[in-house]
Formats: sequence, structure tokens, C-alpha cells
Amino acid sequence: MPPPADIVKVAIEWPGAYPKLMEIDQKKPLSAIIKEVCDGWSLPNHEYYALQHADSSNFYITEKNRNEIKNGTILRLTKSPAQNAQQLHERIQSSSMDAKLEALKDLASLSRDVTFAQEFINLDGISLLTQMVESGTERYQKLQKIMKPCFGDMLSFTLTAFVELMDHGIVSWDTFSVAFIKKIASFVNKSAIDISILQRSLAILESMVLNSHDLYQKVAQEITIGQLIPHLQGSDQEIQTYTIAVINALFLKAPDDRRQVDVESNVDILDCPLTEMANILAQKQLRSIILTHVIRAQRAINNEMAHQLYVLQVLTFNLLEDRMMTKMDPQDQAQRDIIFELRRIAFDAESEPNNSSGSMEKRKSMYTRDYKKLGFINHVNPAMDFTQTPPGMLALDNMLYFAKHHQDAYIRIVLENSSREDKHECPFGRSSIELTKMLCEILKVGELPSETCNDFHPMFFTHDRSFEEFFCICIQLLNKTWKEMRATSEDFNKVMQVVKEQVMRALTTKPSSLDQFKSKLQNLSYTEILKIRQSERMNQEDFQSRPILELKEKIQPEILELIKQQRLNRLVEGTCFRKLNARRRQDKFWYCRLSPNHKVLHYGDLEESPQGEVPHDSLQDKLPVADIKAVVTGKDCPHMKEKGALKQNKEVLELAFSILYDSNCQLNFIAPDKHEYCIWTDGLNALLGKDMMSDLTRNDLDTLLSMEIKLRLLDLENIQIPDAPPPIPKEPSNYDFVYDCN
Repeated sequence: MPPPADIVKVAIEWPGAYPKLMEIDQKKPLSAIIKEVCDGWSLPNHEYYALQHADSSNFYITEKNRNEIKNGTILRLTKSPAQNAQQLHERIQSSSMDAKLEALKDLASLSRDVTFAQEFINLDGISLLTQMVESGTERYQKLQKIMKPCFGDMLSFTLTAFVELMDHGIVSWDTFSVAFIKKIASFVNKSAIDISILQRSLAILESMVLNSHDLYQKVAQEITIGQLIPHLQGSDQEIQTYTIAVINALFLKAPDDRRQVDVESNVDILDCPLTEMANILAQKQLRSIILTHVIRAQRAINNEMAHQLYVLQVLTFNLLEDRMMTKMDPQDQAQRDIIFELRRIAFDAESEPNNSSGSMEKRKSMYTRDYKKLGFINHVNPAMDFTQTPPGMLALDNMLYFAKHHQDAYIRIVLENSSREDKHECPFGRSSIELTKMLCEILKVGELPSETCNDFHPMFFTHDRSFEEFFCICIQLLNKTWKEMRATSEDFNKVMQVVKEQVMRALTTKPSSLDQFKSKLQNLSYTEILKIRQSERMNQEDFQSRPILELKEKIQPEILELIKQQRLNRLVEGTCFRKLNARRRQDKFWYCRLSPNHKVLHYGDLEESPQGEVPHDSLQDKLPVADIKAVVTGKDCPHMKEKGALKQNKEVLELAFSILYDSNCQLNFIAPDKHEYCIWTDGLNALLGKDMMSDLTRNDLDTLLSMEIKLRLLDLENIQIPDAPPPIPKEPSNYDFVYDCN
């Protein structure tokens, strides 16, 4: 007879004693269970003890998390969180360097547990650590020459403990002094500093900037742009990642009045504080260094670095949002002068004298004619074309950039179209406005970066004005496609759709430079797009005849079973998931995989992202598949209903899913990307005997069905398949031909 659901069989360790096998009744209070364990080993004062996971996590068992204990779990009887916190609080103030170092090492390990963290914080432990950083470093700096490794380790453990404690969100970031900020900043400013100290310092600065407006100002004033650059030029990719994370945080929190502002020409940008991070010269300097030392370095870019580069790309393009959402003021002479400049460059017209009413009328007529040739919708007052947002003034900025920096191409496009018939001309003005709007949609200008996306494009880091250059390539593509399509004004929307398809297909190849992007577009002519569309359409039409549909229906169960097995095999391989919170932590990972017999999910925390599969025995936690009640996704997930920044992020919401088991227990996931999300939700539904409903399954089913049918129909090539089966012949006049087996 199986044991009751509330009874869990575990092993409990105690130093110097044989482990004890025990059945825990989950209905009993945890204090009663601890008392029973202590009595078994004759230990007095059971309130001074607690149970802890014996694996590498060392997390305490509490009333909140006790339901996570599974059969076969190994626990350890240890000092209670309050006792441990009190003793460590005293030990880290010891006069013995060795004792202090050992205590800080233990503190750094235990601080990951929120139960211990709460107790240590209650003893004003955060203040003690900040005081040690502020004043203790000077005291021990004198010993640095003779005890350099000891000093480095001590400071590293102190900062690690601080980061872990603050990551629980119990203490506000606004409580820290300027002295502490200066000290952390000094570690970043030093050219020779221990790698682990530099990592922790950069992580602390990132959190300060993201979590407090006041600290943003203080941090940004303490460090210059030139002091961050050496960390980007180094060979350690993790340090580069942390540095770019700090840069991204500063970009994100920079006030609007500090964005896209140029500094005075006599000021060295390297000596400017980080409040100038979003200005034009700083962007140029940083872009060049990131391109050379990160993107084009002779090593693979890991996922975290790819994410930070993606965030930097998004935040850089978001600097365009202000212009994108600014309407043109038809009464603003400076803005009107830009339109005059576009006309002047295109037609090289000399100003007419305006001292007579006749010449004024003549000039107005000439302007109207020229504005029509430039392709504006409103020929009389083209400023009205830029009153729609988006793209607002950004479209006019792009047009002026194209006219000034690609003058020959600009003049050629305008003159070519002005010499065509009215209905066949490609209106440059209207095209530029719609194209700018389309490019903003493709690059999601104005949207906050996703928490999980790694989709950065190297080519946007190769030019200081990458968006404008991107526009210049695409406007020439639009003109070329217009001619290839022999389009008229009625075909404008069709041309824009083709251009969007061309741009999207070229971007998916991730060109490394703008020139490479341009060459990709050359291979995606309108003729090529037509071929691709025709091929896709023919594939669809060929498979819609009745005999093919019947064959599809017959072999579909086999294909679905094949997809199911693939999904389960992927779950057996496992996936590394990231732990996310309001501040994106770079060093929190956990791994989950299905057992080969498909009966148990193994999962556990990891210190770093694994390079391959993680063995089952290194994953301490287990969840029997039989205990799974349901799989929920998106807004239905418990961790998406909690208050916090992640709740507001649409992309994270689309990657979230949870396994519900037992009573009020869940295992929460945020997939690294949409593909893994589909793999896991399909696999879990397959385990529960439910249909696999993801987009990936539909695509795989269509692809595999198409391939299988093509293989089966190879012998029928060039043979017309009838729509109806052949008629059944009449019965024979006799059955004498039948062979009698008897």
C-alpha cells in the first residue's frame, strides 16, 4: 500500500553522527519535526536548530517552502537562520584575519537564501558590510603588499555577500552613503584590480543606477567614460558584459535633456562623467570600441553578451523616439528651411528676387512644381506631410541626411522620377515618410528592450549614423523595386509590402556590415521575391487536392507521433533557464531535464551557464510527472501575476509557463526564446496526454507532411492525379476463377 501523500521519506544528516532515515508528516508543524529530530540525537534547545537542504544550495526549510521536499531528499540539521546570522555577524568583526575571511566566505554562500538574508539584515548586517567596505579597506590596504591574496578574497566575499543580500529586495538602494558609492566606484576606476572585485563592483553600480534616480546622479558623476573603456578593451568577456550592462543602465536612466546632446568641442569626452553617456561623441567612442574588442574579437559571443548588445542596440535606436514623435511646426522657419534645402540640392535653383508681386507668384508656382517633383503629398505646403507621428520629424531628418551624404543618389532618384509619367513616378517624399515609419516598426523604436532577447545586428555597430545609413540603403532599394514592379501610384502599398519583405529577409541573415546588407538586398530583387512567393503558393496549392488531403489525414498521426518523440527527446536533453527578477541578474541559472524513462523531471540551480548537458545526479530536485496537475502559460502563470517589472513586459509574458503540482505548488519557467518555449510546452502537454498546440508544432507538421507526401508521390511525377477515384467495375459473370484453398 503506498504511503499517504502527506508523508515524505527523507534522510537527515548531523555532523559526527550516522544519517537518520525519517518519515516527515507535512501536516505537523515544522518546529515539532525539528524537535523530534533533535530529541533523536539528544540535542537540547531545539529552537536553535533548523533543517537545510544538504545540496550545494544550502537553503533553509521553512513553512513556505516545505512542500518542495520530495521523497529521497537529503536534509541537514543545522543552526537556525537567526543563530547563524548572529554568529556570522560577530565573526566578521573578528580581529583575526583568518577568522574574518572564513566568516565572509560563509556569509557570501548563505546570503543567497532569503530566510538567512532576512535574519542577517535584521541585525543591521547591510550597514556593517558597507562600513567594512568604506573604512575596512583602508585599514587592510597597508597589509596588501604582504597579504594581497587574503585582502582580495576578503573584499571579494564582502561584495559578493552584499550583492546577494541586496538582490532579495528587502533593503532600499536609496539608503547608501556617498562614501560607499565613491568606494565602489574607486574599484572600477583602478586599472589593476581583482577580477571578482571588479565584477561585483560593476554589478552593484548597475543595480544602483537601475533602482534609484538619486544614485544614478551620484554614480554617473563618480566615473568617467574613459575609466570604463579599458574594461571593454580587455580580454575577459564577463567583465565586458558587466561593463556594457552598466552602460545600458545609464542609457536607460539618462534624463531626456541629456540624450543626443553634443558636448563642447574643447572638452575631452573621455574625461566626461557618465551623465554624458548618451551624447553623440560618447556613442561614437563606445561604438567603435565595442565593435573592435567585443563584436569582432576572435571569440564566440555568449548569450549574456548578446543580450547586452541587443539592449544597447535598442536603447541607441530609442534615442530617435523624440524626433519620431515630434510633429513639424509649419510656422517654424528653421524646419521649413530643411525642406528648402532638399529642393535646392535636388534642383540647384537660384533664389528669385522677391521685390515684385509678379516674381513672388512665379516663385510660388515654381516651388509648387518642384515640391510635386520631390514627391510630397501637399505640393503647396509640404510641411503638412510631417505632422503625422510616427515618423514625425525623423523622416525629414533622414531625407536631409540622404540628400547631403548621398547627394548623387538623391539627385538621381528625384530627377529619374520627375522625368517619368505622373502615374509611374515613385514619390520620394511620400516614400521616405512611409519607409521611415516602416523601419521604426521593424527595429521597434520606442519600445523597451525584452528581458530575454539576444537578437542584435552587428551591422548597426559599424557606423555612427547607422539608422540613417540603413534608411539610405532602403530608400534606394524602394526606388529600384518600384522600377522592377513598373508600379503606379495605385501600387504604392504593394511596393511597400515587397520592400518590407526584402528588408526582413536580408536582416534574418545577420549581415556583419551595411555593405553586406546592401549586397544581400541585391540578391533579393522583385523577381526573386516573386519566385519565393510563387514557390510557397504552389506548395500550398499542390497539397489542397482531395487525394492529397486524404493521404495527409492518413499519415498525420505518424508525423504527430514523430514530433512528440522529438519533443520528449529534447526534454531529456534538458535546457538551461535564467532566473529573472526586477534587475536582470547575469549569474543566476537553473537547469531542468526529463529522465530517460519520462517519469521524473530533474532540476536544480547552477553557478554558471553550462556548456553541454547537465547530468541527472547533479540536479538535486525532482518532480514526478505523475504529480503534475496542469501546465499554464502567459498571464495564468503564478510568477506573472506577482507585482514587478516583469509583469509589464509583453515578451517575457509570452515566454512564461508554469507546472502546477500538489496543492498550491508550482515550478515556474521563463524560456530563453520562443523556440524553447514551444519545445517545453509541447513536451509537457505530450507527457500529460494533451494535444501539442504551439506554432512550432504546426510548422513542423506542415514541413514533415509536405516532405513525406513529396517522397510518396515521386513515382507519380508528371502524372495527373484525378480528383475522384476510378469507377468500380461490374461484378464478373461467374466466380470460377476463385481458388478454393480446401
